Amino acid sequence: MGAEVPANRTALLIVDVQRDFCAADGKMAEFGMDLSQIDDAVDRIDRLAAAARKCGVPVIFIRLMTGPDTDSRAMLAWYARQGYDAESAAVCRRGTSGAENYRLTPETGDLFVDKQRYSAFIGTNLELMLNNYDINSLIVTGVTTECCVDSTVRDGFMRDYETFVVADACAAYEQELHDASLKVMAINFASIVTTEDVLASWDM
Repeated sequence: MGAEVPANRTALLIVDVQRDFCAADGKMAEFGMDLSQIDDAVDRIDRLAAAARKCGVPVIFIRLMTGPDTDSRAMLAWYARQGYDAESAAVCRRGTSGAENYRLTPETGDLFVDKQRYSAFIGTNLELMLNNYDINSLIVTGVTTECCVDSTVRDGFMRDYETFVVADACAAYEQELHDASLKVMAINFASIVTTEDVLASWDM
């Protein structure tokens, strides 16, 4: 078995498993991204969520919810420099099907944090929620590995949460980016584990 993963004072974060990022009719598919790694990761996230609920580990759905009122000026400027139309590039707009959960069904007791930036900690109530549940360790899953997962892991670590990234329950649109991000996080911020490591640690 790999690293021992605690269940006590631990939360499972599910980052951005939403239709625009994951579905064949979502925005990323429209942009031509390779979704081939997504469904296997989502299957494993579903297993981890079920195990977490049995162990009393809070399951927290982190969701990107965007709108013109909260769009990042820096990102809009970046889009323009890349030659993208900002509105056509916008993802997970509030009230659209693209913002809905992808293949995962929240259950009673699950928690939700809506964000407008890559990191789940920026401009959200996540840290207050974690403090309320006396959490000191985070198990992070979701998409994409090198962007919103990585950003959340970095910010969690900087706030003194021990972070575990479930390598096979995260996904990116390029395998090389996924692998490189895991390597960087392993060197600097997180313990890299597998789904089976977590389940074995919890005797599942």
